[in-house]
Amino acid sequence: MDILVLVLGILLLLVLIIKFKFNTYVSLIITAVVVALGLGMAPAKIATSIQNGIGAQLGELALVFGFGAMLGRLVADAGGAYRIAHTLINAFGRRGLQLAVVLASFIIGIALFFEVGIVLLVPIVFAIAAEAGVPILTLGIPM
Repeated sequence: MDILVLVLGILLLLVLIIKFKFNTYVSLIITAVVVALGLGMAPAKIATSIQNGIGAQLGELALVFGFGAMLGRLVADAGGAYRIAHTLINAFGRRGLQLAVVLASFIIGIALFFEVGIVLLVPIVFAIAAEAGVPILTLGIPM
C-alpha cells in the first residue's frame, strides 16, 4: 500500500507541474503533504518533517551553488572564460564547438559535483557563444 501511495504521489507531482503548470517548489510541498497524509503521518508532524527534509537539502545545495557561483564569477571576471573560449574555438573550429563543450564538461565533471560543474560551465558557454556568434542553446544543450 505504501508503494501505491508513493507512485500516486509521483503522478500527482507530474500532473501539478506538467498539466497545471504549478511552480515546482509549490508542487513539491503539496505532494509531500498529500503523500504524508496518505502514509498515515500525524498532521502535526508533517510540517516538521517537510521543514527538516527541505532544510537539509537546501542547506547542502546552497553551499554548493554559492561557492560554485563565486568560482564561476571569478573565472569569468579574470578573463578565464574568454581565454577558454578562444582556445576551444581555435582548437575545434566553429563547427566542432559542441564537441568541445562536451569534452570540457566531461573533464570538469570528473572532479566536481554536477551542480558546481554547471555553475562553472555556464560563463564559459556564454563566452564561447558570444565569441563564435552561435546561439547559446546550441552549446548549452551538449553541456
